[in-house]
Amino acid sequence: MEPKASCPAAAPLMERKFHVLVGVTGSVAALKLPLLVSKLLDIPGTCVIRAWDRSKPLLFCPAMNTAMWEHPITVQQVDQLKVFGYVEIPCVAKKLVCGDEGLGAMAEVGTIVDKVKEVLFQRSGFQQS
Repeated sequence: MEPKASCPAAAPLMERKFHVLVGVTGSVAALKLPLLVSKLLDIPGTCVIRAWDRSKPLLFCPAMNTAMWEHPITVQQVDQLKVFGYVEIPCVAKKLVCGDEGLGAMAEVGTIVDKVKEVLFQRSGFQQS
């Protein structure tokens, strides 16, 4: 008997039906970015990214406090994710739950959906209607 995979994304390729992965995170993004960049991905929720079929798009939507977003380390980490080929859906400026006003709010749902559609249509060769 084979041991059961510890990560759902480790399922055989034939069982995977996903066409795109969108990583939508809240303030935990500040904690997960370094894990993604450093390849320390064995923490629950990040193993999916490690097992993701890299021929398919992976989009990420960072969101965090303005001070965290503007920190130089965050810039490096976001840039590294882009080097991996991941697509950023940038955060937006507005009043945040913590009271800050500035960049760091997650993109609006409509923006995220539009970007997912755009990426899927680009990859499939079809035009959006």
